[in-house]
Amino acid sequence: MKQLAVRLMWLMLGPLGITQEDLKWAGPKADFKEANGPIQLNSYPTCPDPDRAMGLAAHTDSTLLTILYQDNTSGLQVFRDGPGWVSVSPLQGALVVNVGDLLHILSNGLYPSVLHRAVVNRNRHRLSVAYLYGPPANVQISPLSKLIDPTHPPLYRAITWAEYLDTKAKHFNNALSSVRVWIPLNRSVDPSSVEADGMIN
Repeated sequence: MKQLAVRLMWLMLGPLGITQEDLKWAGPKADFKEANGPIQLNSYPTCPDPDRAMGLAAHTDSTLLTILYQDNTSGLQVFRDGPGWVSVSPLQGALVVNVGDLLHILSNGLYPSVLHRAVVNRNRHRLSVAYLYGPPANVQISPLSKLIDPTHPPLYRAITWAEYLDTKAKHFNNALSSVRVWIPLNRSVDPSSVEADGMIN
């Protein structure tokens, strides 16, 4: 799974013109050897009244990437501007990849983190497995210098994964906003402004 995460990172950073020289903590082999990836198992029992329960509240992940396997029971939803909450139906043999807050910061907002939630099912027990891929705990994550210029200032301050996890624990979906240093006039919907029911604050 780590090899897949490394490949995905470079597939996403390459089109932005980012190379190994721009990301020293990727290591001399550009393999992100010191990066971390805990695995989380999620279990959502059946619920007789799904409209009165929430499997997992709306949130963004505190990662670079999250690679998710879900069984054949629907439950994952992502928030999109316009349509609101959209179901991500399971596909056999497919994985879901979510951009996390740290890649959002690293790309200076070019890759927005994905606001998502899990809803419960009336008739079926749902299982999912998440690979939470992040940088070494002590590495400062900030907008990459190659993505910064006079018309594209850095939107976020530098922060380590460990520090960001503490920030997330305190501020939850306002964590990304709390490390922002500049707000563009034409910003899209901020995850911190969306409530669990899809309403914008």
